[in-house]
Amino acid sequence: MIYIRLVAESFRFAWQALRANMLRTFLSLLGVTIGIFAIISVFTLVDSLERNVRDSMSFIGEKVIYVQKWPWAFGGGGYPWWKYFQRPEPTIREFRQLERRLTMDDGIAIFSDRGSNTFKSGNNSFSDATLMGVSYQFNNVMEVPVERGRYFIPQEVDAGRNVIIIGSEVAETLFPRQEPIGQQIKVGGQRFSIIGVFEKQGESLFGGPPFDQMGMMPYMAYSKMFATGPNGVGSTIVVKGREDDPGLLELEYETRGIMRTIRGLRPRDEDSFAMNRPEMATQAISGFFEVVGLAGWVIGGFAILVGGFGIANIMFVSVKERTNIIGIQKSLGAKNYFILFQFLFESVFLSVLGGAAGILLVFLLTLIPQDMMAVGLSASNIILGLGVSAVIGMLSGIIPAVLASNLDPVIAIRSK
Repeated sequence: MIYIRLVAESFRFAWQALRANMLRTFLSLLGVTIGIFAIISVFTLVDSLERNVRDSMSFIGEKVIYVQKWPWAFGGGGYPWWKYFQRPEPTIREFRQLERRLTMDDGIAIFSDRGSNTFKSGNNSFSDATLMGVSYQFNNVMEVPVERGRYFIPQEVDAGRNVIIIGSEVAETLFPRQEPIGQQIKVGGQRFSIIGVFEKQGESLFGGPPFDQMGMMPYMAYSKMFATGPNGVGSTIVVKGREDDPGLLELEYETRGIMRTIRGLRPRDEDSFAMNRPEMATQAISGFFEVVGLAGWVIGGFAILVGGFGIANIMFVSVKERTNIIGIQKSLGAKNYFILFQFLFESVFLSVLGGAAGILLVFLLTLIPQDMMAVGLSASNIILGLGVSAVIGMLSGIIPAVLASNLDPVIAIRSK
């Protein structure tokens, strides 16, 4: 009960001090407000950017390994492209052998894509579309957001039938106010029947497959239109790992061994293929955001430092103005810890109030509509902002509170 009364008394004193010197309090808390605003706004933008980038990168799949000609490159340093230029592209024959011989996979697919295609239907046309050819299990190893219609069936893929799934923008352009499912379009001079329409994706922050402007067809139908393989359009083999293979190490070893056997590589020969993993992109992105987050701490730290000195100044002035009251309280039996907690609570209260104002400003900024990136203030950032404010208030008020608690009651009560 005594602790509840102590908190209530401290809150009342803090509120009275705030009301008695509104301008001084406002100017002193401005530093904390700006500091918390700087830190939390940077963290909110970083979290939102990272979340949107990761969502935009979801197309590269989860727990998958890409077998490709070119290795992915992240970070600085030169890229020895001349080493990889003579490498052969993955082929359908290699895909079939991997599909038959792999034991540690949870699915395998091959795909190839090509940009700058034109889709036609009657007098309507859609240019600069991306065309992708995929094997049947592609939707098992990657996310294929079909909203209307259906995905391919095995017979269509194996026979290379002229069926296609198109993006929402392609459907709206070629078939305005019409149902595209069951309609036909011309691609590369050949007719294809539409069996599905992708879900509308909108603009992607990081890129990825432009599903809104895409057409997806069976790999064998794609191969008839564009030569794939060593001397044609490049293909990619993607292998999905199993849940009981953390880190996909066993899958990676098995895939590398089979690929080296297929290509007849000797033990001392370098790999003539690249094995790329999404974690490589994730690690590069995480490193970038760590640097941005550190910059946010540095920028906001200077403002918070100024705000902390401002709160400390308020508390020193408050102790001096209330020295007489402190003497009366101690003469009536108030313990040192009561006085200490009273001023410490006041300091923390003022600092948290300034931090809450900074968080409120960040929240108001998140309400501004954004087309490219959704920005949201997370609970963790709110807790972080209030926590930092409380720590700053405690550090700023500890010395004035200790001085107030150690005042001699006789001398204090005689002060004016």
